[in-house]
Amino acid sequence: MNEIGVRDVEAVVVGAGQAGLSAAYHLRRTGHQPERDFVVLDRSPRPGGAWQFRWPSLTYGKVHGMHALPGMELTDADDERPSSEVIADYFADYERAFGLRVRRPVEVRAVREGDGGRLRVETSEGFWSARALINATGTWDRPFWPRYPGQKDFRGRQLHTADYPGPDAFAGLRVVVVGGGTSAVQHLLEIAEVAAATTWVTRRPPVFRAGPFDEARGRDAAAMVERRVREGLPPRSVVSVTGLPMTAAMERALKGGVLDRLPVFDRVTPTGVTWADGTTVDSDVILWATGFRAALGHLAPLGLREPGGGIRVEGTRAVRDPRVHLVGYGPSASTIGANRAGRAAVREIGELLTEGLPDAAGSSDSSGSSQRALAAAV
Repeated sequence: MNEIGVRDVEAVVVGAGQAGLSAAYHLRRTGHQPERDFVVLDRSPRPGGAWQFRWPSLTYGKVHGMHALPGMELTDADDERPSSEVIADYFADYERAFGLRVRRPVEVRAVREGDGGRLRVETSEGFWSARALINATGTWDRPFWPRYPGQKDFRGRQLHTADYPGPDAFAGLRVVVVGGGTSAVQHLLEIAEVAAATTWVTRRPPVFRAGPFDEARGRDAAAMVERRVREGLPPRSVVSVTGLPMTAAMERALKGGVLDRLPVFDRVTPTGVTWADGTTVDSDVILWATGFRAALGHLAPLGLREPGGGIRVEGTRAVRDPRVHLVGYGPSASTIGANRAGRAAVREIGELLTEGLPDAAGSSDSSGSSQRALAAAV
């Protein structure tokens, strides 16, 4: 230990969602032992990542593109069961199967420069010193709330997707849904069945995507998001570059007028919303389905942000500090992207840890041999 009360590990993984578990799996697979060589810290109360907080009406059958974690398939899932339960159970089984020993709930409060070129990770459970950090904190903890004139004077209820309780809470009410992403559409389809009225508003006209989302489309979308990250700009959502996947339920909603869209209002009033041309809509609830931002505040002491507001990343490595790797960020903010990023981060960390070590043939340093094996095996 560098100082009393600070625990030394090779790597700290922050977050135990899809990306964090993928990274931990690949660390384990290359011979690194949880708690001895690396530690996984998760602020959530139980396994499941952000999935555990999803609304009950989002059943597993409604989930688009859930990819299995590496090394273990998700089988025999009940499509009618809440996705929060299905995926939480799957993640819990995964952690047990591979002995990942996730520590929770642990809040990572700050990551700073430590002694001897190491990183100091300050948490609610004490301090760790690490040669590398894999950040997999996602976005769920940072819901984005836009600000509009008059918003504080609204006499109804305002809530965000992060607080969405399911459609029953909106029975008989007039609801304005703000946002152009998949969550906004899912909310509208549910709420329209029970509400007195729904109004959908978005900043830009929504783009509906017909046909399969094939590998070529996926590569193009990831490339667009990655370009922003390479330029040091905050990543855009995947939907903003792929469009909304058209489903049979969405086709019915379009024909029924549920997905008729208005441009975003200019002002919130005590009883609803209004536009500059004098149009008004009375409302009991405003539901802000306006997305999330990357939860990276604990990395602020390292000064990783670029003037554009984002963290410039090459591969998974933060350009301003190659010891820090971001997974589930930018182009890897999808379940399949998170899996790949976890693997890539472990490979890159292996390369980082072998820098400056003597060749195995000229040294009996078992630690060096272990790190070279890590770089080669992933």
